[in-house]
Amino acid sequence: MKGKDDDEEPSHRNMSTVSHHVFGDGLEKPAFSVSTIENMKEEYGLFVWPCSVILAEYIWQQRERFSGADVVELGAGTSLPGLAAAKLGSHVTLTDDSNSLEVLDNIRKVCYLNKLKCKVLGLTWGIWNISIFDLKPNIILGADVLYESSAFDDLFATVTFLLQKSPGSVFITTYHNRSGHHLIEFLMVKWGLKCVKLLDGFSFMPSHKASGLSGNIQLAEIMLNNEQTNESNIAKAR
Repeated sequence: MKGKDDDEEPSHRNMSTVSHHVFGDGLEKPAFSVSTIENMKEEYGLFVWPCSVILAEYIWQQRERFSGADVVELGAGTSLPGLAAAKLGSHVTLTDDSNSLEVLDNIRKVCYLNKLKCKVLGLTWGIWNISIFDLKPNIILGADVLYESSAFDDLFATVTFLLQKSPGSVFITTYHNRSGHHLIEFLMVKWGLKCVKLLDGFSFMPSHKASGLSGNIQLAEIMLNNEQTNESNIAKAR
């Protein structure tokens, strides 16, 4: 006699789908594609959100910056931006919450699916363990990581720590305007950061990709505010 779990198991398996994302200057001859595994059973972490698609496209358009760069993706989930960077020759570490074992396992699967040798790391924002001290990224990526305001402080603390370890490094993130600009601006000041580029996420998207997306999405490049840091150091010295 079958139990309830026996009936549900096949439907859970069928909730996993593989999606393909193409990058290139023309549709007929794409430069490369990235395959992702999505699972609708997972509430947030295993779905390709519009912010990920937009950030991955930006990476493709900024591809010269990513060749040979050390890249860390925070809250990677389905890992589309990080995988795109790896396809362009970046040395990529894909991270997600240390407690999200299903998501971390999925990240390993998509690396294998795309034949990419990325490092996979459990990294919980605001918590310092041995693994975070080994990271020295030139570029930090984060797609839709600014969605839960209670986690903003921990996120910015982690981003600031990583930026301080690599002078000249940058945090590139895409987020919905629902995230609250005033809180984001406050936290950048609090953690000694500044926004050096802010774009409408759809301003650089090819029309055939933009047509399938929705939302008011921004792309920001964030760096250390060295002027603010220097002023703070001078004040402490007095």
